[in-house]
Amino acid sequence: MSKTKKKTFIDLFAGCGGLSLGLEQAGFFPLYVNELNKDAMETYLINREKEYPHLRDKKYNSNDIKECINNKKFFKNLKKNLKKDFNIDNVDLICGGPPCQGFSGIGIRRSYSVDKEQLPSNHLFQDMAYFIHEMQPKAFIFENVEGLLTAKWNKGGEKGEIFKQVFETYKHLNGYTVKSKLIHAKDYGVPQNRPRVLIIGIKSDLFNCNIDNDDAYEAGLLPDILGGAPNLEDIFDDLIDRNFQYGGETKTYPSEATTHWQKKLRTKKNKISKKGEVVTEQEYSNHALRTQEKFKAMIKNKGIIPDEYKTKKFAQRVLPRKWGNKGPSITVTSLADDFVHYKQARIPTVRECARMQTFPDWYQFAGKRTTGGIRRAGNPRKNIFDREVPKFTQIGNAVPVELARNLGKHLKNLLS
Repeated sequence: MSKTKKKTFIDLFAGCGGLSLGLEQAGFFPLYVNELNKDAMETYLINREKEYPHLRDKKYNSNDIKECINNKKFFKNLKKNLKKDFNIDNVDLICGGPPCQGFSGIGIRRSYSVDKEQLPSNHLFQDMAYFIHEMQPKAFIFENVEGLLTAKWNKGGEKGEIFKQVFETYKHLNGYTVKSKLIHAKDYGVPQNRPRVLIIGIKSDLFNCNIDNDDAYEAGLLPDILGGAPNLEDIFDDLIDRNFQYGGETKTYPSEATTHWQKKLRTKKNKISKKGEVVTEQEYSNHALRTQEKFKAMIKNKGIIPDEYKTKKFAQRVLPRKWGNKGPSITVTSLADDFVHYKQARIPTVRECARMQTFPDWYQFAGKRTTGGIRRAGNPRKNIFDREVPKFTQIGNAVPVELARNLGKHLKNLLS
């Protein structure tokens, strides 16, 4: 294997690879990946087979993090392999977003009133901290949903007690300056609001911190706010197929890329895909006629659902063509039917959702397009924790690529 002069990183709970892709775009080299779900892992790997073929080797990927930390030889072997194959003594960065179904709004709706302390996935932050402790990277990033800030372990607990425990766990890692911050992806060029909690640590001997509080932004561990979130029409309009059919698929680009973002998302190896070239993941849901009529009425009424179409089910929102003065107001979720396209009476496609997460069009996704019910949510009350992770869910769970790229650029400068 070739040695690398790039900054290096390990991605834990990597999902389909949004955080990794942004770091790669910022100049980082992925050494090792951990992801439990086989479809999300396959998505991660198929997009890196040519550039980072070592990730297919079982030396450099794993599924269950608990098997890693419970294996007494794991860290010794990993360090030996990294030294042998890449001449690396110290990893620059370890990042990860432990699964958070017990902390997010959607997760709370699906928690079946089981206390959060009973959900095994809600304790994976401790495993990530142990992994960091053993590998001693120069820096680390912990990422999670906004709901973590106010979550409590059970009904009798105090708001914020979970985050307090998580933050203290990372602050107790010896030799690191550790800060946290709630950030919004829209502040870093992403076409959605998407608030995210970050805990960032950096070796104290590499970083002089002059503040006493825990604010990562004030400490200089986060990049300056950039703004620049594109309107949805600027990232969607070149995908609109006037001849689309419900249940059908658009297989080639219906028009040329015209905006900066369309060109960026259609670029691979400095080549912009032209009209008529292949585009993937533009399959359309086969909505019932009544649903089609409902969506048409919503688009016509500026998002308001007419009384005759209202149900007790969680209501969809029409995606705005342009954001208001405050910028993006929505967050892509793991549910395929939360939003309605601003121009066509349908939910967004997998590719459109991927673009809202700033995944380029060359990025492919493995697994089912969508699934539902207990297969996607599990049922903690019956000790069913295994969940399918279809394409919409993989994308909805991802860290936006552009956010990760900007964060990666800043950390790369700090580490240099």
